[in-house]
Amino acid sequence: MTVAADPKPKSHRKRFKLPRWCRRSVAVLAVGAVAIGCGAAGYVASVDLPPDPAPPQASVLYYRDGRTVLTRIGTTDRTDVGLSQVPVAVQRAFLAAEDRGFYDHSGVSTRGVLRALWANVFQDGGQGASTITQQYVRNAYLTQDRTVSRKTKEAALAWKVEDRFSKAEILERYLNTIYFGRGAYGIQAGAHAYFGTTVDQLTGFQGAVLATLIKDPTRGDPAVDAEWARDRWKWILKAMTEQGWLPAGAADRTPYPAVAAESVTANGVGGAAGLIADRVEDELVQAGVTRQQVRTGGLRITTTIDATAQDAATQSVSVALRNQPKELRIALVAVDPASGGVRAYHGGDRGRGYFDDALAARPPASTFKPVVLAAAEERGIGYASLYNGSSPRDFPDRRGVPLYNQRNLQCPVCPLDLAMVHSLNTPFYALAEQIGPDAVRRLAHKLGVPEKYGKQATMVDAAGDPAPGKTRSDIALGRYPVAPADLATLYATLADGGRRRDRHFVDSVATADGKVLHRYSGKPRRVLSSAVAADLQTVLEKVVARDGEVAGVAAAAKTGSQQWGNTTDSSDAWTAGWAPGLAAVTWVGRDKPGPIRERGGKSINGDGMPYRIWQSFLAAALSDRPAPAKTPPSQVVGRRETADLKTLVGGFKTPAGMIYLGPQKGDKVDKSKATGSWQQRVTRLTNALDKYAASVPKFSVALEDRKTGRRYAYHGGQQQETASIIKVELLAALLLRAQDRGRALTAAEQARVTKMIKASDNDAATEVYNSVGGAAGLRVAGQRLGLTDTDPAKSWGLTRTTASDQVRMLVALTDPGSPLNEGSRELMLQLMSSVNADQNWGVSAAAFEGDQTSLKNGWVYRSAEDGRWIINSIGRITGTNTDTTVAVLSRGHGDKQRGIDVVEQVTALTRSYLGW
Repeated sequence: MTVAADPKPKSHRKRFKLPRWCRRSVAVLAVGAVAIGCGAAGYVASVDLPPDPAPPQASVLYYRDGRTVLTRIGTTDRTDVGLSQVPVAVQRAFLAAEDRGFYDHSGVSTRGVLRALWANVFQDGGQGASTITQQYVRNAYLTQDRTVSRKTKEAALAWKVEDRFSKAEILERYLNTIYFGRGAYGIQAGAHAYFGTTVDQLTGFQGAVLATLIKDPTRGDPAVDAEWARDRWKWILKAMTEQGWLPAGAADRTPYPAVAAESVTANGVGGAAGLIADRVEDELVQAGVTRQQVRTGGLRITTTIDATAQDAATQSVSVALRNQPKELRIALVAVDPASGGVRAYHGGDRGRGYFDDALAARPPASTFKPVVLAAAEERGIGYASLYNGSSPRDFPDRRGVPLYNQRNLQCPVCPLDLAMVHSLNTPFYALAEQIGPDAVRRLAHKLGVPEKYGKQATMVDAAGDPAPGKTRSDIALGRYPVAPADLATLYATLADGGRRRDRHFVDSVATADGKVLHRYSGKPRRVLSSAVAADLQTVLEKVVARDGEVAGVAAAAKTGSQQWGNTTDSSDAWTAGWAPGLAAVTWVGRDKPGPIRERGGKSINGDGMPYRIWQSFLAAALSDRPAPAKTPPSQVVGRRETADLKTLVGGFKTPAGMIYLGPQKGDKVDKSKATGSWQQRVTRLTNALDKYAASVPKFSVALEDRKTGRRYAYHGGQQQETASIIKVELLAALLLRAQDRGRALTAAEQARVTKMIKASDNDAATEVYNSVGGAAGLRVAGQRLGLTDTDPAKSWGLTRTTASDQVRMLVALTDPGSPLNEGSRELMLQLMSSVNADQNWGVSAAAFEGDQTSLKNGWVYRSAEDGRWIINSIGRITGTNTDTTVAVLSRGHGDKQRGIDVVEQVTALTRSYLGW
């Protein structure tokens, strides 16, 4: 029997079958996806595309009453153009910056939406990720909120826009709705504002400059933040290269296009209100409201500015500047201590976009002494404590540079409150040294000084200072720069009993239809005890009692004057203080630091013009308020410290609180001796020096009177070691080397020479010495400068020189025929002028009040000479009737102070007899 074969042999493999739960899950997900898709399609269909957006509307800034108009900010510079007028290279710059896949998507970046949803839902962030179509939708139809609902609607409208308009139409609309800053709305206005041309004349590289402004219309402006703008511009060029629109390396080879200087346009806001508008806009950007919204959204912005206070500020500043030198600048900032709201603000009167003096950090001088006292009281040292207020005093961290009080006031046994009233330096420097300068810095930050200005840490030495990155006791002298606005915050904190509130300009912001976009909601925080704050008020009320009361107002204040070089002039003059309900700071200075004087030549100090402005402002700003009850005296915090009195030489010789004038500038000069002919004067001077030389160690002196061309030398060819005065020649050698190579000093070199001259840093000097070629390089530079008697050594400090050669070095700093160019000469004199801001010894002893000294001192202890000191001083003294270079070299002194006395006496004798 034959068996037929099976046509379909059986398979031995078992069929795979998904578990029932998995099949159900897949089915649910599939149904869900279909439902979501249908829902999304339904949502998109339900969203209507609004009509074309209304033209941009200016926003209105109101005073704090919410009714009175302060100013209006907005755009009027707009001219739409067709896409055909925009060069293709410019279009590509915008596509590279914002949406390289613009022609490939349907309006929405799926990845961007998912990323934004994740950040907003799960991370509580404000993530945005938009195509050009989405950006156009947001600019034209929506608010700037970064929320799920807005993002969803944005996506829906983007699809609608893509459906209605072509890609070319979308790009054209987008370019016509971008805000570029400078009041320019749309690419045609942007081309005019930045390049003074029409859009059809733009290059692709110029287009990339405009494209940087989309991300940030302020920082993208090279007039505001050149570094950020250039970095963003290069990034865009590299993106264009990646797209094949530019050749490789174009970003590195192409120079940044020339951009027109910013100017205030017809729609700008002038006067003090212009800078208020800038500050309001900056604050709103931080709060999440865009600049485009502020300038085109028709917002109602209620500021914290008080109409009465602002009028008082404007009037006080206007009166103070009337008929005064044009270079004077004034800043005034007033803050409500109870809220942190800025009630009045003057950073300049040139309008929007200009430099704001209220935000420029300047040395606050003695207005910082209250911070030192507050830090001390926190550590139990009361203001009745007695400190050594003698002048001058030596402190360990000043590297041998003595510290003087203003006008060389003496108060040997000095209560701290009296030292505050008379603004004595030495007691507060000693106090800062005792409690530690870091304690003062930390408290300053708590009270209102920011941790940084830009990238620079505050309240610490910068590059070129004696201790970069560290805080020295110089903080007691107000040497670390602070902006007037931040000092106002600090004093407002003191005025409110130690409660810190953030300074702000905006109370609330609403759209034209009343929707609130922002409302200030900051909370106070305790940073200083109320008892310490009350003590400070008691002390600072005594300053007002001495300098002048404020009409109808109980006030507390501190003045400050930052000394300019070694003159009696100031470069920055301050008054800071408060009255019930208002803290205010006034600053007077120049845009570039220099001596500040009133019309007629009178020096401006803190108790002068700034104090008068502060007085008149507070009186007017608070004139409509009832006079507050007199605050009862506070209970003194802390103990009565007396340990610093142990530093008094010879012990206690004066009663506590006794103040008197010490020796003044020029006291050692006897003008009556300068009689007769030049030769007769020279003979008498030489005889006087011979007599003096018989009783002191060796010295030599040389000088040149630049006004008459006359010269004098006493043992001027006698060689000796230079010590630190050789650092002037080291700087000259480095500058000559840079000149020969057709370049300026690098940032690193600038920092190094600043440290070498201002801080007399030896390590920096060694680096400079090596960089100029050591002894051989210094010798070549010296020969070019005409120094015939200077012999460089392997170690720069052992270089030997003469007084006559050092005068030749100083003459090279002023002679137009010098191998040093004008910029090099100015830099050297500026550094030598800065180094002696706290020095009042050496050749400066022959300077009179009103003279300015640029000098370099040097001293060295010579163990090889039985512990004897070398003391040298060189400098230039200029004034109304003098321009003289002097060099005094001396050696063999038993101690440093005796050597200083010899140098000063020799210099004074030369001016006494020669009358230069």
